[in-house]
Amino acid sequence: MVQSGGAPRCARDRILDTAFRMFYAHGPRGVGVDTVIAESGVAKATLYKYFPRKDDLVLAYLDKVDQVWFGQLRAAARAAGDDPRDQLVGMFDALASACRSEGYHGCAFINTAAEFEPGSDVHARTVEHKNVVRAWVTDLARRAGADDPERLARQLTLLLDGGLAAGVLDADPVTPDATRAAARVLVDAACSG
Repeated sequence: MVQSGGAPRCARDRILDTAFRMFYAHGPRGVGVDTVIAESGVAKATLYKYFPRKDDLVLAYLDKVDQVWFGQLRAAARAAGDDPRDQLVGMFDALASACRSEGYHGCAFINTAAEFEPGSDVHARTVEHKNVVRAWVTDLARRAGADDPERLARQLTLLLDGGLAAGVLDADPVTPDATRAAARVLVDAACSG
């Protein structure tokens, strides 16, 4: 039995799943709408019903990436235990998982930001994601007793972004471990009191 709205939701999901896979691999600018339509098996009118502009599809893609990546960061932090200091370091385990996954192409937000003009809706969404992650890390740093939680959060998120980039540039398997070790040094120094 199909519930009301079941079939259209499936089409929207197929479109978004296709865009997720293709945009991450080739960048939003590297994938045309016609390719998404063909790969997802929907009619052009169906795609435009859900995503009137390509930017709307890119924004939905970024929302999906945000759910996945931010969820992985939070899960890695929780898995490190109850101590916020350990959670600040533990979140880097998400980096290790990401960098070692097949088809890894780096940070979808940084990659997408590079393709869109500052001030555009898409670029603003990439900045919003980075600000939300930094605010979450700042809260963890505050709970960990950091002398300057905002500074520690900025250092850790820069380290995280650098680790994401290095995972693409050199694909060195020790990069995630080195990044995690650097995070430990920063956290221990900032939370010495």
